[in-house]
Amino acid sequence: MRAFLDHLRRDVDGDVLDDPASRALYSADASNYRHVPRVVVRPRTTDAVVAAVALAAEHRVPITSRGAGTSIAGNACGTGLVIDFSRYLTSFEISGDRAVAQPGAVLDRINANAGEYLFGPDPSTHSRCTIGGMIGNNACGAHSVKWGKTSENVANLDVLTVDGRRFDTTNPPALALPSHDPAWFPRLSRRVSGYALDAPTLTQQLVGTEGTCVVLLGAELKLVRRPERRVLVVLGFADTYEAADQVVQIEDALAIEGLNESLVHSVRTRPDLPDGRSWLFVEVEDHPERVAAITKNSMTIHDPAHQRALWRIREDGAGLATRMADGSEAWSGWEDAAVPPERLGAYLREFDQLLTGHGRRGVTYGHYGEGCIHVRIDFDLAHGYREFLQDAADLVVSHGGSLSGEHGDGQARSELLSRMYPPAAIRAFGEFKRAFDPSNLLNPGRIVDPVKLDDDLRIVVAPPRIPTRAEFANDTRRCVGVGKCLNTHGGVMCPSYRVTREEKHSTRGRARLLFEMLNGGVVKGGWRSAEVAEALDLCLGCKGCKRDCPVDVDMASYKAEFLQEHYKRRLRPRSHYVMGWLPTWLKYGLVNKVTAKLGRFAGITPERELPTQTTRLVRQLHPTGEGEPVLLFPDTFTNHFEPGVGLDAANVLAHLGNRVEVPSANVCCGLTWHSTGQLAKARRVVERTARLLLPWTSRGVPVIGLEPSCTAFLRAEAPKLSDDRAVHALAKATRTFAEHVEPRLPALEGAREAVVQTHCHQYAELGFGPDRAVLAKAGLKPTVVEGCCGLAGNFGFEKGHYDVSIACAEQDLLPALRENGDALVIADGFSCRTQIRHTTDRRPVHLASALAALVAVED
Repeated sequence: MRAFLDHLRRDVDGDVLDDPASRALYSADASNYRHVPRVVVRPRTTDAVVAAVALAAEHRVPITSRGAGTSIAGNACGTGLVIDFSRYLTSFEISGDRAVAQPGAVLDRINANAGEYLFGPDPSTHSRCTIGGMIGNNACGAHSVKWGKTSENVANLDVLTVDGRRFDTTNPPALALPSHDPAWFPRLSRRVSGYALDAPTLTQQLVGTEGTCVVLLGAELKLVRRPERRVLVVLGFADTYEAADQVVQIEDALAIEGLNESLVHSVRTRPDLPDGRSWLFVEVEDHPERVAAITKNSMTIHDPAHQRALWRIREDGAGLATRMADGSEAWSGWEDAAVPPERLGAYLREFDQLLTGHGRRGVTYGHYGEGCIHVRIDFDLAHGYREFLQDAADLVVSHGGSLSGEHGDGQARSELLSRMYPPAAIRAFGEFKRAFDPSNLLNPGRIVDPVKLDDDLRIVVAPPRIPTRAEFANDTRRCVGVGKCLNTHGGVMCPSYRVTREEKHSTRGRARLLFEMLNGGVVKGGWRSAEVAEALDLCLGCKGCKRDCPVDVDMASYKAEFLQEHYKRRLRPRSHYVMGWLPTWLKYGLVNKVTAKLGRFAGITPERELPTQTTRLVRQLHPTGEGEPVLLFPDTFTNHFEPGVGLDAANVLAHLGNRVEVPSANVCCGLTWHSTGQLAKARRVVERTARLLLPWTSRGVPVIGLEPSCTAFLRAEAPKLSDDRAVHALAKATRTFAEHVEPRLPALEGAREAVVQTHCHQYAELGFGPDRAVLAKAGLKPTVVEGCCGLAGNFGFEKGHYDVSIACAEQDLLPALRENGDALVIADGFSCRTQIRHTTDRRPVHLASALAALVAVED
């Protein structure tokens, strides 16, 4: 193996990764399985792929092709060489209704550049899935009812065999391909299981072979014309069976998708849907009234933004469904079986009976228009998993269906193919594979000569083996690998990944490393792991993942706990003592013009200086106004750095009929200690603060927060940190400034443009709805920026982070400021305002200051 690795490094133009962190990162896809590879190659050129495959063949090393790693059946993880196409081989060219793409090209990027055309198949992972992965699994998506599977939309493939043959599938060499009997194959559009020996062309036969026959080097794609319009009709039904029974009535639809109340209840904010407990999302170009007439409960939506918000629920289904209503875990495994649509209602009724008979629960949703159902089930993966899958396979076959209708067989279902196909078909599958891969080096154990479906299950073969809280261990496996954190635009998650494009800097990558750290098999050192520390170093703690990740991974909290254990009884980085203990240094007046210039000696990046403190808010503000009392929370940043924000807030609150009070002593939420992993100190700080404020919170006086990070911490994180009743009372009493002001603020005159930077913690924990309402009442027309500012508390001040910090700001914030040069700039976060002042000549203000100026004009 050492010779193989040496040859890879010498002969392959690309990244050759055999370090523990890389092997851990690629040990799983989005399935239940774990296979630790020996080495990962990220080739820069097609020739590098050819060279890597030749070396693997010479050294008899198995080869697994990988795109975005979102395969749900265990198709994209293997024990030998993993070739990751997604890093460099991402180019494509579009000419009319054709596109020629490398395997790593991302679907959304192709469609964004295809003009009046698009590539029809669109799996829910369209923002990050690669063309190679779609071809490997014969991906379909919501619109396959109109445009078909990937196999119907590919014109030609450029492929390579292990023995070095490279050819286009429209002009192949002589191949000893088996004959087949059409009677072997069930008649339904969503048949993806097994090999498509009955497909009319070799191109279509090789689509969906899951990397078991050839290595894909490129593809010519057929594009379809974009619809002139899209109208979404939502139909409500009493239950999922009634919804399934009605799909055969719907004609000429672009998409027919089904979801039930269990999935909808998983959404943070319940959407406005027609009455019912199960819904069909039907997209059409014309005549929506025909669809709406199917049931008395319907809603027709023309607004594209509203449509996208509802489609997002369906697209996040694979993540949302991984937690049952009671919080228990649910898993893939029986993920995407398909039956003829006319059999769907009957199949679902019997499938639910099967679940009950096995003592299991499942959340079903999916492509009802083509009879393809997704489901996550609360499996006990150590007991009864095999028995359920065998019975489920027999059930779907009895309805004339396919074990897989979209994601392929992988390890999850290949062993079950003999229940779907006769022995002659299974033998023909073997002959087909051997025609291309006689040495069985390409993704072995999938489809042909399958490995067992209950071997290599992640949580069974790699349980935690180092001491930790059970809840933390469960959190590390919360990530199921759907890879929404690999998105490069939209939302907040994951800023540093968007800069580096390295898997270890994605939320998924960090979660996977934490999982492997607890197991200790690949990532050694336990809590002292250098690999995990390196991956978490560039985590900004923005909490964007807690909002954007479909399974609510909260990497900021995981990082805090890791740092606590990592530095237990050890010296910490100097910045932890400076930034983590900043409230203490400010309390004693130790942050001044002199000390601010010495930051480089305390782990602060030389490109920045610490801000200097001024007269504290608690010394300037006295009770003001009359009416309902409110307590203004003088957080560290407002109190010491920008007390003017607090004074403006007090003036606005008093103007709106409040008596504004402020505690006489310094108070702190403990966030700076928490974010640097000093959890015991953070708990003591917030408990002290909560007890000081108990005279107000015990009377139900609202506590108004001005700094979003502190407000979010008091409301969401502090109650998890402490059981103290005063802490919980404070959390219950805490409000954002906008939440309190919005119902009391009258409409003000004005029509000024404003760029509004949403603080990441507010985005993740508090929501922005009240702020939008306040801005509207204030006559401001906002351009709302949701991307991270890049400073993120202590992150942007620490040595080694400056370039990433600025690059994060360049993703959304700085372009928005440049495009709106005359607009008012509003940023409630002190970090956000600091970053804006550092990178531009703009003078951002807090929402309270913007309102104070408008109120003063009104007066």
